[in-house]
Amino acid sequence: MVAPEKEKIAIWVITPNGVKLAETLVHNLARVDVYISKKIIETPDNHLSFQNLSVTLNHKFDRYDGHVFIMSTGIVVRVIAPFIKNKVVDPAVVVVDDQANHAISLLSGHLGGANALTLKIADIIGADPVITTATDVNRVPAIDVLAKEKNLLIENSRAIKTVNMALLKGEKIFVHDPFGYLGSSLPLIEPCTYGAAPKDLKKHDRPKEFANVPGIYVDDVIVDLPPEVLVLRPASLVAGIGCNRNTPGQEMKALLEDVLEAHHLASSSLASLASIDVKSDETGMLSLSENLNLPLVFHNRQELNQVKEIKNPSIVVEKHVGVKSVCEASAILTARGGTLIVPKQSTKNVTVAIARINFLSSE
Repeated sequence: MVAPEKEKIAIWVITPNGVKLAETLVHNLARVDVYISKKIIETPDNHLSFQNLSVTLNHKFDRYDGHVFIMSTGIVVRVIAPFIKNKVVDPAVVVVDDQANHAISLLSGHLGGANALTLKIADIIGADPVITTATDVNRVPAIDVLAKEKNLLIENSRAIKTVNMALLKGEKIFVHDPFGYLGSSLPLIEPCTYGAAPKDLKKHDRPKEFANVPGIYVDDVIVDLPPEVLVLRPASLVAGIGCNRNTPGQEMKALLEDVLEAHHLASSSLASLASIDVKSDETGMLSLSENLNLPLVFHNRQELNQVKEIKNPSIVVEKHVGVKSVCEASAILTARGGTLIVPKQSTKNVTVAIARINFLSSE
């Protein structure tokens, strides 16, 4: 998983006083575009304009991480309705009235960040923040917010509602979080008591604690779980890759996918790829990185030769490249001294090894 860019916000204005509020926000928020109705200013200086709000928003809604509408809530509800998809992908939507009395978190309060943006805007313009999400008003931690804060990928977003409702009711929830990503963020939740270590979990095993109650599963290991269990994937795995010159990226991807599947590891937990620096111009490897949207980290011979935890040193690789290991050593190095959980797996042209990042070293 690649860290997202800093959020970009669009501010939409239809009144003269709204323009003044927008200017205040521009000076206090980063990466902001202001759209002003042509009914007010035909060609605004340093800002953008629109003739028809709905038509313009049709092209812009998904291009921003957040939208701030300085106008009535009714207008905003009607204009954004056709563009709403789901809480995982929808941008934040905040509504501010023309006199800056209220800043309202309207859409995507948690994952989209509308609640946080509302609080920030309210502080800037002196408005009262209006937040209506149940977990916030009841001062109960929202699991989708915690997942975002901890950089955990939500695999089954439909379970968010189930888990948050259980939190609101004070019900028992079991948690599997062997590496402590959530830490003490959920004081109301009891930890899952089943004893299998992550490496011992097998695909299709269903821990009995998750049988009839909501739960949270934080791990890079794939197991069979009921739909009530929210699966959160940490960016905890590094794939070290070696290859013969001019090996196609698709061939590398095929082995990587086979290795992950065979060892019941989630591809969504891949944090990066790694290799030796002499492969920095390898077209197939670069295309694999782009295809998977993962960073590609290279290490030099000296760095790779310092890694001691190699399980499958290669005399051939040492003869031709000058290192005893490429895939295992680069995976361990990029995982910041993490654990090699899948030793070298190979085909005729490709080698792959998987290391798990030490969570404490990643903080």
